Amino acid sequence: MIRTIFLTILNLCLLVNALPSMQNVKFDDKTFRLMNDESDNSSGNSGEYKIPVTQRHAKNEHKNDVQSKCGYESCPKIKPDMLNVHLVAHTHDDVGWLKTVDQYYYGSNGLIQKAGVQYILDSVVEALLQDPEKRFIYVESAFFTKWWREQDDKLKEKVKMLVSEGRLGFIGGAWSMNDEATAHYQSIIDQFTWGLRFLNDTFGECGRPKVGWQIDPFGHSREQASLFARMGFDGLFIGRLDYQDKLNRLTSKTAEMIWKSSANLDDTDLFTGVLYNNYGPPNGFCFDILCDDEPIIDDKYSPDYNVERRVTEFVNHIKTQSELYRTNNIILTMGGDFTYMDAHVYYKNLDKLIRYTNSRQKDGLNVNLFYSTPSCYLKSLHDSNITWPTKSDDFFPYASDPHAYWTGYFTSRPTLKRFERVGNHFLQICKQLSSTAKVKENHFEPHLNMLRRAMGVMQHHDAVTGTEKQHVASDYARLLNQAILACGANTKSALNQFTTGKDPQPNTGHQNHSTPDHWDFKFQSCLNLNISVCDVTENSNQFIVTVYNSLAHATYQYVRVPVGGLKYEVKDYRKIVVPSQLVPLPNTVKSLDGRFSNTNNELVFQANEVPALGYKSYYISRIMNDIDPDVRIVTRQKRKPQPVIIGNDFLNITFDVNGLLSEITIDGETSKLSQNFLYYKGAVGNNEVFDNRSSGAYIFRPDPKTKEKLITKEATIDVIRGDQVDEVHQVFNDWISQVVRVYKNEKFIEFEWLVGPIPVNDNIGKEIVSRFFTVMKSGGAFYTDSNGREMLKRQRNHRDTWKLSLKEQIAGNYYPVTTKIAIEDKTHRLAILTDRAQGGSSIFDGTVELMVHRRLLHDDAFGVGESLNETAYGKGLVARGKHFIIFGSKGTQYPTLEGRERLLQNQILVPNWMFFDEASNVSYDDWMNKYTNIHSSIGLALPQNIYLMTFEPWKDDSFLLRFEHILEANEDPELSNSTRFNLSDCFPGYVIELKQVTLSANQWIEDYQRLHFNSESSNFPNDEIQNNIMKVEDLSDSEIMLNPMEIKTFIMTMYQKV
Repeated sequence: MIRTIFLTILNLCLLVNALPSMQNVKFDDKTFRLMNDESDNSSGNSGEYKIPVTQRHAKNEHKNDVQSKCGYESCPKIKPDMLNVHLVAHTHDDVGWLKTVDQYYYGSNGLIQKAGVQYILDSVVEALLQDPEKRFIYVESAFFTKWWREQDDKLKEKVKMLVSEGRLGFIGGAWSMNDEATAHYQSIIDQFTWGLRFLNDTFGECGRPKVGWQIDPFGHSREQASLFARMGFDGLFIGRLDYQDKLNRLTSKTAEMIWKSSANLDDTDLFTGVLYNNYGPPNGFCFDILCDDEPIIDDKYSPDYNVERRVTEFVNHIKTQSELYRTNNIILTMGGDFTYMDAHVYYKNLDKLIRYTNSRQKDGLNVNLFYSTPSCYLKSLHDSNITWPTKSDDFFPYASDPHAYWTGYFTSRPTLKRFERVGNHFLQICKQLSSTAKVKENHFEPHLNMLRRAMGVMQHHDAVTGTEKQHVASDYARLLNQAILACGANTKSALNQFTTGKDPQPNTGHQNHSTPDHWDFKFQSCLNLNISVCDVTENSNQFIVTVYNSLAHATYQYVRVPVGGLKYEVKDYRKIVVPSQLVPLPNTVKSLDGRFSNTNNELVFQANEVPALGYKSYYISRIMNDIDPDVRIVTRQKRKPQPVIIGNDFLNITFDVNGLLSEITIDGETSKLSQNFLYYKGAVGNNEVFDNRSSGAYIFRPDPKTKEKLITKEATIDVIRGDQVDEVHQVFNDWISQVVRVYKNEKFIEFEWLVGPIPVNDNIGKEIVSRFFTVMKSGGAFYTDSNGREMLKRQRNHRDTWKLSLKEQIAGNYYPVTTKIAIEDKTHRLAILTDRAQGGSSIFDGTVELMVHRRLLHDDAFGVGESLNETAYGKGLVARGKHFIIFGSKGTQYPTLEGRERLLQNQILVPNWMFFDEASNVSYDDWMNKYTNIHSSIGLALPQNIYLMTFEPWKDDSFLLRFEHILEANEDPELSNSTRFNLSDCFPGYVIELKQVTLSANQWIEDYQRLHFNSESSNFPNDEIQNNIMKVEDLSDSEIMLNPMEIKTFIMTMYQKV
């Protein structure tokens, strides 16, 4: 009976603190939104660079530097015989959501939301300087660097003092608090590296965060935890997890655990804690100017005096919370979205709360309140010397109530998700070319930093997720587009240096910035190739395509460019004519609104042996006297009497008489493989009760009264055959079409889908899915990637850590697909690789589906306040993208299917990038004889299973390098083996000096150490510290060894051999 009463109270408590308030949807579970009814030197040290620090402070000039303590040494002493309540003053500052990044920083557009980050930091610093007992934590480096650049030297020194004394602490420390479902691991690592570099350069060891703080992302990935561990973080605190999972963990005292975050890597256990109130204060105790809660009134002569009552209410809360956790320490998050714009108000009430609560200790109250930080709370848990439960799966999908599964944002704003992936691709190219250019121009660093910052912003959990207001999404796209164009100046200079052999000529207006007309070539990028638009190739009789390969091994990829003529000749630098094919564009592409082009065809050829970290150029000429295109077109209408087969020497696919894919044949074995589009009707409701939840930007909720609707049972098709590629152009209806391709030398099938404008004139929002059908007996199991890295098994209608009660059978089985989803049985396997983040599932055995586009007419009441109704050119938004299919029998082939998937995954992530130049003033002979048209920046290519994921300028003429083993253990008998290579072979003629650092490059590997927490199944004492478990290699000979899934990071300096 006591347990029943307790669980009833607990359920009510959880409904208040963990679930949305259906009475006032403004305050919903979008993390307690508290609406209670440029300088290019981002280091902040005037261009002074420091190498990564060990256990030392930055060179602060304030007087107390010698005596100051930071980190765990600065933590307040706890009382072992009392309940210690760690009050954490914090603010959660979205790097864009309802307002743009700048609007949030400056506080403009206040009619949307009262929020101004500059005032928060001004006010907090002032409050901290007035009282040495107060503490505050800050998270988002994007905002802090902007504020830092505006401060004078005197205030900067005071802030450094606060950091060195542990009074102002940095938690997380990345450029933004990234999403964990739709963000790719490469971009996550990049944005952490950039934010943590600023903190390291500015504050030294005292600025190094020790705790991850992912309090607002909508679910949590296992890979994110693994990355935190490899970056040297001691622990992680999260705010959001499934409401059933949270209830179960609180009642069983398992809300704090050891997360076993990798099936492949050592030293990736990460202590993880679930915050009781998401990240808000106890109900009724928000003292911010944005809140309406009752302040502490301690004038005994006032009729509103309330100290005794308010303290009692507070003590009751903390006692309830403490019953659900294992130690005599609990954490209370005293803050929320954009709180502390007037820090004095919040702190004054917290001071009173601390004073009057602690004053009851003399009367026997066993409670001790004090200002603290997440790091200090973590240290107190470590010092409690108890054992902890473990977890090895992830926290997806996240549901905040029985009908609110946050699985829609896996797909929301698909074009922005794709543009973010393009940004990552070009960032890696800009880094590489800025590193390898013979002369580093002065503009390289500011341009590169601009793209680093933009990509850091894009990882925010309301950016790449597609959960921001429309004007904010437009601003994100603007920021990224400007940054890509800026970094184009770097790539232009570097490629001209390699091609022409010339050095930059200074512009009189910009020292060491090459003049626009100095270079022989423009090396333009065509960012509209996804809709077959490129002015250079369409309108030039002669043009040059420079194919840049950012991978560290040679590539063999196909080039597609739109052209205006009917016959072309492609030559490489050796006078060899490269076979090519002219392919007609689908009519649905030619008629796209906003596609201002009359081009009807694309030129296709294979760029063979494009060198590692280098380029290969092709000279393309239009043949004016031959109008017979080398392409055969067969047009087939509906219901033709016989199937159509396209393919190559490796595989063939069959389309039935209805124009739909039906079979695949590989090595003489034919298997069923079909595909079609369908849509779910978005649920519509008033959001006032759980049953009336609408589908929206966050939530995927199909109309419970209807089933998914098949788009069509037949498609109109055109068939194109040629020497380079076979294609079937399918038209399913007026707003869905697709091209299915099989290139002649590839072992995968490419599906290029075109969806939109999604019609809503019937007042029904629609969520569009591409579904693949096989006869595999998959047993309810399927596999999805974790941020592009390790694969996780998913079981339909199941969770590993609690008994699932599922009212949303479709949305509750959707998972994030950052790069890949797969099903298999004992004999066969199907994998689908994506070009952007999407939501996916296997709703029925033998099927895989991916949601490609969404258009909804109602808000889901989780804060954004807009329906997800994207438009362009006066109509619904059109999205175009690709799926890559690998199918086959499981056996002894080499590489294995999983091995081939891993290799293809990198080609999709960072395919060859094409630069273009008009060549009417350069004959082929001059081009061939005067210029270097093939180049590699490394002497020896790396093995295919090794990805050079980072090669960028770092500090003091050094470079940051990261190498990744891209396979998991046991995925392939050869490619999954440990791999050794010698970096000196890559840079012959140079003396290489390497020093290994942590994944985030802010700590030498020999100084790497993390707190060890004892699991219930282990026998190590808690006072043992994990010290340097990541082995320090003997790098005197520049050899590097990588095990499956391992990433190693190095600072490299190079000296030319004499």
